[in-house]
Amino acid sequence: MKASDIKKGNVVEYNNGVYQIRDIERSSPQGRGGNVRFRFIMYSVPGGVKLDANFDADDQLTEVELLRRQSTFSYMDGDAFVFMDDEDYTPYTLDPAALGDAAGYITEGLTGIYVQVIDEQPVAIQLPQHVTLEVVETPPELKGGTATKRPKPARLNTGIEIMVPEYISNGERILVNTTTGEFGGRAD
Repeated sequence: MKASDIKKGNVVEYNNGVYQIRDIERSSPQGRGGNVRFRFIMYSVPGGVKLDANFDADDQLTEVELLRRQSTFSYMDGDAFVFMDDEDYTPYTLDPAALGDAAGYITEGLTGIYVQVIDEQPVAIQLPQHVTLEVVETPPELKGGTATKRPKPARLNTGIEIMVPEYISNGERILVNTTTGEFGGRAD
């Protein structure tokens, strides 16, 4: 498949690995006879390691057939995460290395997860855009301070730490953007 035909979300073989394309930047040539170049921002499957690579429009890449199965987080098996297929209840087991940073957003019964499967092997997951997590530890709001909206660190129930607005306190449920790791508001 030509580089110019690849779309976001495609999975390709590159450098003896498998990568999912997350973003594509196209650069047009200056002057005549220049080639259009593509910069792919891609993440390794499994592992989620980011890689930037440049290609000419005619460069050939091999597309890999990737199935996306909507699943729900079911339980932990030792260190491994087990997800259950929403349709046929196939269990998919992935270790923390395959999940990368995504592991910090997974809570009991989390739905809307897509398990990515290549050759019947689960290799990675795609999280929902936002997840609800609970604040377990954050400094109290500073009383009598200036009325600035200073963010403060908060440790969440999965162990990750993010910055939250000053008015958030322990025990609150908040939305977290799984792409950026940023605070997305209070959860209902």
